[in-house]
Amino acid sequence: MASNSCNEACVVENGGLKGSSKETRPGRTAHNMSSSSLRKKSDIALVSKVPCRSLRRLLANLQEVILGTKLSILFPAIPLAIVAEFYGFGRPWVFALSLLGLTPLAERVSFLTEQIAYYTGPTVGGLLNATCGNATELIIAIFALSQHKIEVVKYSLLGSVLSNLLLVLGTSLLCGGLANLRKEQKYDRRQADVNSLMLLLALLCHLLPMLFRYAGSPAALMADPTLSLSRASSVVMLLAYVVYIFFQLVTHRQLFEAQESEEEDDNTASGEEAVIGFWSAFVWLVGMTLVIALLSEYVVATIESASASWGLSVSFLSIILLPIVGNAAEHAGAIIFAFKNKLDISLGVALGSATQIAMFVVPLCVVVAWIMGIKMDLNFNLLETGSLALSIIVTAFTLQDGTSHYMKGLVLLLCYVVIGACFFVLRTPFADQPNMNNLELKLPTEAVFRT
Repeated sequence: MASNSCNEACVVENGGLKGSSKETRPGRTAHNMSSSSLRKKSDIALVSKVPCRSLRRLLANLQEVILGTKLSILFPAIPLAIVAEFYGFGRPWVFALSLLGLTPLAERVSFLTEQIAYYTGPTVGGLLNATCGNATELIIAIFALSQHKIEVVKYSLLGSVLSNLLLVLGTSLLCGGLANLRKEQKYDRRQADVNSLMLLLALLCHLLPMLFRYAGSPAALMADPTLSLSRASSVVMLLAYVVYIFFQLVTHRQLFEAQESEEEDDNTASGEEAVIGFWSAFVWLVGMTLVIALLSEYVVATIESASASWGLSVSFLSIILLPIVGNAAEHAGAIIFAFKNKLDISLGVALGSATQIAMFVVPLCVVVAWIMGIKMDLNFNLLETGSLALSIIVTAFTLQDGTSHYMKGLVLLLCYVVIGACFFVLRTPFADQPNMNNLELKLPTEAVFRT
């Protein structure tokens, strides 16, 4: 009786539960596997004793969605951020609380898309994962665009790519190498090769608009051609990403599915099933997305105040802090699987997220800005584009032989530290701060007269 009540509380909308056998279970991607490492199994024995059916459904969903993650301790940061904004507390506090609140939400979005995939099938589930996998970065970017903070958009997206290629992948290879010193760590090169090719295409689309500025003509004359080239390149990148998704989900699906060992599959087979219904998962997904949008608006609105209060540049906060905190759950999962000598999953998370940001989120922001009448191009300036180019090249060289050891991870991690130090000391005035530019031009003149 308790078992029947338990099943009824968990899945109610579709009148049944899809089996968890290999034949009916959707193929699990590296992102799904990574996020699942931070989930905890819910004990709904107490919930099943609630006599009211509607209340039992609600409590079961709350337990699975809110308490079903090891990051549930960070959920109180969400109402605290809203209260801090409503009552006008310090802007840096709103920024910090909003960032903390985004951490569990990103992991829960991955959980909900996986739940929906049990009902829609692996292809639709894969499309949902491809769309919502980096929802936090996309929503933050759109809010920043709406406030004409183009530099924040560029810095945050660049930071997401750099953190995935150097920080996440480097830490995973380092920890995996140290934990498996006496084992030879191997991974499938084919997935890494495909992602590396996509990243190199993205790099080309970033390099050409930047090189336009150094083609010999005055910068004012090259502004419109640079913008036109960026928009055309963005359309090409989006088309390439659509083909990449078709390649990933249809023709070469086996390259991107996370490979689970026989022993692990037997141990987890009973737990690999939908725990909430389709419509419950859909409603929760919409609700989580709205909360992410609210917190993203807070982050964008308070980033300058946090920069001034903490003495850190906006570029450092956007490139280093935002990507680390926003995707902490996914990053932690990649490192955990590297400890278990499952580098294919770790590589799938790091390279997959970097490819998604570079080939989908960045060009989509350019197109959205185009629709909004905002002039956003793919010129990320010399230092930023150079950092991106070196990161992609170093990562491609690191993954070329299909084996790994801790030295490779250490080198990638040190590259990230050096780039982080560079943006820590860099104080670049933004284009939307003309007063700061005038101040910087006047200061040297005043200093000359004083001397």
